Amino acid sequence: MNGAAPPALAVAVAIAGRRGGCQQRAAAAGGAPRCVPLPVPPPMAAGRRAPPEPGGGPVLLQGVFGAGPAPGAAVCSLALTPRELQVLRPAGSSGGSPVPDAALRLADCVGSAAFPAAAAAACFSLVCYPFRGPRWGSPARQRLERTFRVSLGPDAEGNLRIAQAWSRRIRELSVPAVPTQDGDSYGVLPRPCRALVLLNPQSGAGRALEDFQAVVQPMLAEADIATTVFITERPHHAHEKVRDEDLSQWDTLVVMAGDGLLYEVVNGLMERPDWEDTMKKPLCILPGGSGNALAASINHYAGNDHVAKKKLLTNCAFILCKGLHTQMDLVSLSTASGKRLFSFLGFGWGFISDVDIDSEKYRRLGNARFTLGTLQCLAKLRVYQGRLSYLPAGPEQGTPSPPRDPPAPVTNGQAGHLLPPAGTEAAGALPADSLLVPLCQPVPAHWTVVPEEEFVTVYAIYQSHLGTNLLMAPAARLHDGCIHLFYLKAGISRVALLKLFLAMARGTHLDLNCPHLRYVPVRAFRLEPRVATGIMTVDGEALPCEAVQGQIHGRLCRVLSGS
Repeated sequence: MNGAAPPALAVAVAIAGRRGGCQQRAAAAGGAPRCVPLPVPPPMAAGRRAPPEPGGGPVLLQGVFGAGPAPGAAVCSLALTPRELQVLRPAGSSGGSPVPDAALRLADCVGSAAFPAAAAAACFSLVCYPFRGPRWGSPARQRLERTFRVSLGPDAEGNLRIAQAWSRRIRELSVPAVPTQDGDSYGVLPRPCRALVLLNPQSGAGRALEDFQAVVQPMLAEADIATTVFITERPHHAHEKVRDEDLSQWDTLVVMAGDGLLYEVVNGLMERPDWEDTMKKPLCILPGGSGNALAASINHYAGNDHVAKKKLLTNCAFILCKGLHTQMDLVSLSTASGKRLFSFLGFGWGFISDVDIDSEKYRRLGNARFTLGTLQCLAKLRVYQGRLSYLPAGPEQGTPSPPRDPPAPVTNGQAGHLLPPAGTEAAGALPADSLLVPLCQPVPAHWTVVPEEEFVTVYAIYQSHLGTNLLMAPAARLHDGCIHLFYLKAGISRVALLKLFLAMARGTHLDLNCPHLRYVPVRAFRLEPRVATGIMTVDGEALPCEAVQGQIHGRLCRVLSGS
């Protein structure tokens, strides 16, 4: 393992491998190395993940190179395995085996490049974002670049071919393995990749553009993702952009803002005549708003520790750099006024929606706006009257299974407007709400009607997080086929309500066994306010208060995910 790889072998690997994604750097290598020394064994940690197996698998490439770009750098031995790049220091003067210096996990690698250097040498580098744990708090991904100098002879082209062979193989092995679980459909973004970034500079605390330029853009360049940045200037600007634009020139659509801008994008895409094809284009959310619920959910699904602000942004940008995407459920919402909307996060009425909308005036505070809004809404706690009905995702305890009746007439958002039977829709028609009947008709007999009609809040959520710091539905997944319905009955005290929200930060609110809180997984629901009072929201955006019903549509779009 400590011998240099024969140049002929390296050239053969270079010819057999595919042409790489990272652009070569035309930079001299006479400066000081930018590499960061790593601790002596054990291998580099990876956050909450289990450490790699010893050796990382069979050795695919090995060689002896300079441990930095500068001439005269110390020599190190490299061994490339399917899972890591092992860096070994030469043994001391007494001889013996090389001493492990670092194990760079390829799962943390976002890019690699090869470039010529001075004195007929060449270099190859790789950039990783491993988890590093602080003394207090959650581990965070931090940038680590290592560069190695190839100078095996006076042949500059031969040295460059060897560097290119290593760089190309590192890139190939850094591509995420596509999971093979039954029913899941995963894919990986191509390299090079073209991304349309839709950015709202006013979202959250107003730092989205600055954070994108400082944190995200350098990472995407390292991962060979070219960006076209579209800055929104008014409400519905992103909606119009994705509805009318030729999107074939981009491989992914990236939203750098809050959840509201992604809501615009999803509904703009669903208005296209080619929506079925367009919704196969992966979406990516980068947290730039106040709540950042979907970003926090995707970070949670990836198995990462709870983080916020720049740490969450770095985690989500890393997920984009790796390029793994999968399917996500959407919920179709129909209103009494004839609107049909598509939602990826949640629908709410009452206390939670009041906090969301009433705290808009404090958006410059970032996520702290919700704390202030919660305290204000607690002081003037309201009760809302209405009827809530739902179709359980499975048989409820103590109730028989629903009868297998013929499918009932369904609505396309307009009362009494019947959709054709499933499978007979015209080309380009939106998916049929086959579980719903028109809002002017009673719900089917096998639905459950909640006997209480006074609520503090009703919230139907389809992701794990309601906000960066609110783990509302810990069991939710991107495509679990469920709407996670929560409703809070009237009569709860302010103290008990506050305790619920404090517990929700840890996802333990259901463990409190609050008699006023009910949770049930459903496939469809209907909410009929008795009077048009209170605030309704969909994905954080305000709606007029009126009768609404919705149903889940499984795997209707694709989203970048960490696992």
